[in-house]
Amino acid sequence: MNVIVANKYSSMLQNLNIDVIERLEGQFEVDDLINRFRTFFFQRMILDITALKDYKDVRTLQKLSLAFDMNKIILLLDDSTELTSSDFLSQIISIGIYNFAKDIDGIMYLYQNPNSYRDVAQYHHLGSMQQGVDKPTVIYQQVREEVPVYQNVKVIGFKNITKQAGSTSLVFMIKKLLETKYSVVAIECGKSDFRFYNEKNMISASNNDVSAFIAENGDKEVVLVDLNDNESAMGLCHEVIYLLEPSILKLNKLVMINGNVFQNLKGKKVILNKSMLSSRDVIDFEYESKIKVYYNLPPLNDRAVNNQVLIAFLLKLGFVKLQDGMS
Repeated sequence: MNVIVANKYSSMLQNLNIDVIERLEGQFEVDDLINRFRTFFFQRMILDITALKDYKDVRTLQKLSLAFDMNKIILLLDDSTELTSSDFLSQIISIGIYNFAKDIDGIMYLYQNPNSYRDVAQYHHLGSMQQGVDKPTVIYQQVREEVPVYQNVKVIGFKNITKQAGSTSLVFMIKKLLETKYSVVAIECGKSDFRFYNEKNMISASNNDVSAFIAENGDKEVVLVDLNDNESAMGLCHEVIYLLEPSILKLNKLVMINGNVFQNLKGKKVILNKSMLSSRDVIDFEYESKIKVYYNLPPLNDRAVNNQVLIAFLLKLGFVKLQDGMS
C-alpha cells in the first residue's frame, strides 16, 4: 500500500492508479512527516514537494533523506524554473534522491522502475558547495543508460546474507591482495569497522556519502564496497558478491527469517564464506537450495600475505594480473 502527501498538485495526484493506504493534504514541517511515517509501513510515498514547508531549501530534503529509505519515495517536483534547474536537481541527487518526476507518467514510470544511483551516475560529478551540499549535475527520471560513468573502474559490492558472514574481513583481504597489482580502494557503507585495520585506502562512509566517495575514486581500477544493509549502494556496483556462511545454525536461522532467500539468490554470485564444506557437501547444498555456488571459500588467515585460495577466487573474478602470485 502507498502514501500520498499532496498540496499544490492534489488534483493531479487524485488520478494515480495505485492503492493508497493514507493520503495527506496541506503543507507540513518535514519533522512532522518524519515522526508520522518513520515507523509506518508503506510500499511507496508519492510526495508533492510543495507539501513540505521550506521545500526550496535543499536542507529540508536532506533531512528527509536521512530519515527515510529514499528508494521508496517519489518526489513530484514543482514546475517552477528554480526547482527544475540543473543546480537544484544536482543537489537532490547528491543527497540520495534519485526518483523525481514532473507529471503522472513520470511518477508511474518510477513506481514500476525505481532509479538507483547507477541509473544516474553518468551525469554525476562533484562540484562546489552550496548550502552545505555537494552539487553534481542533472538527471531526469526518463534517462537510463547502460554505460556507467566510471569508464576505468570496476565496482564490486559484498553483501552478507547470513549474519556476520565475513564481508568486512573478506574485503580487507581482497584489498590487500589486489593492491599488489591494481590501484584499489575499499569503502564500507554506514559503519566504521574499517578503522580497526589502520590501512590506507579503506574508507568508512555514511550511507548518503557512498556515491560521492565512489565518484571521487573514479581514477582507481577497482573499488570494493562493503555494502552492509545499504540497498541503494548495490545499484552503484557493476557486480555484487553474496556471502553465505553455510553452517546449519546460520542457514536455518536465515530460512526462518526469510523463506524465499534461496529463490531470491538464483542467478547471483553466491560465495560460501568461512566454509568447511567439502566438494561433495557443496553439491548437496546446491541440490537442496536450488542455487549455484560461485565459489567455496574456507576460513582464511587475514594476516596471510599471499593466500593462494583467495588468489584463485580473484582470478575467477577476472583479476588476471594476480596470475603471477600463483606458485
